[in-house]
Amino acid sequence: MSALRLHSTEVVDTFAEAFAMWAARVIITAETARWAMAAARSMTGFATSVIGCKCEAAIECELPANETLDRRPGVAVLLFAMDQEGLGRRLIERIGQSVMTCPTTACYNGLDGAHKVVVGGKLRYFGDGYQNSKLLDGRRFWRVPVMDGEFVVDECFGVQPAVGGGNLLILGANLAQTLAATEAATAAMRKVPGVILPFPDGVVRSGSKVGSKYKSLIASTNDVYCPTLRAVSPGTQVPDAVGCVLEIVIDGLDVAAVKEAMRRGLHAAAATGVLQVSAGNYGGTLGKYKIELAALLNGAV
Repeated sequence: MSALRLHSTEVVDTFAEAFAMWAARVIITAETARWAMAAARSMTGFATSVIGCKCEAAIECELPANETLDRRPGVAVLLFAMDQEGLGRRLIERIGQSVMTCPTTACYNGLDGAHKVVVGGKLRYFGDGYQNSKLLDGRRFWRVPVMDGEFVVDECFGVQPAVGGGNLLILGANLAQTLAATEAATAAMRKVPGVILPFPDGVVRSGSKVGSKYKSLIASTNDVYCPTLRAVSPGTQVPDAVGCVLEIVIDGLDVAAVKEAMRRGLHAAAATGVLQVSAGNYGGTLGKYKIELAALLNGAV
């Protein structure tokens, strides 16, 4: 692969291979910002990759009280899965176990659209017959009695086609340089509405490839980007000067949002002087979206 350059950073002339997913936006409110965030953190736990977690989720942003339905502090969460049915199940599980359980919270749908899944309409049964509903402008809410009062939740949540698996690979001389570049990149990416970075603080060190020598595994370590395997991995992509590789994965409500986040991340990482920025792909066989780094380098999205 040929290389381009941004500042002193080499940018590999390749593409990130992203794929189709389904997404929901959940608005969590509470009496204080602290409790809204507590529920959001719990709801988005163990949600880094569909490979092992069945969904990918993270906090999109905090919301001031004047931007939420019940005029209380809020947090917006984005949750992604491979299909509508799976997304609906994950919403019921995570809202039921992590939001309804959290003191003072309510939970509202954050997406309009033709596609909907029933969530509050199923969680209402926890009320054991004491639950009741309220219809406002054609929108039904369920009020489930709980020990601090009641839990209010939308009957249905909107879901929409989305994009998962956008990514950047940051290659640095050592751990400190690579971490600094990824931290700069993730800070820039988080300012883009409609995207999340599902891994811990947005960064993954155990990047994966499709398949394994072990038949029971559907994914395994991305050996061509492991510096310790440079001498033994066929087709290694780790230059001699590189001692550390970290990956940033981006999910978004549409491909334009993913591209914009990648563009900002690419430029922020290069501004730190990291050695190289690349992206992961499988030759176009995994996903239908090919996000070219050269286009991002030139400001196109």
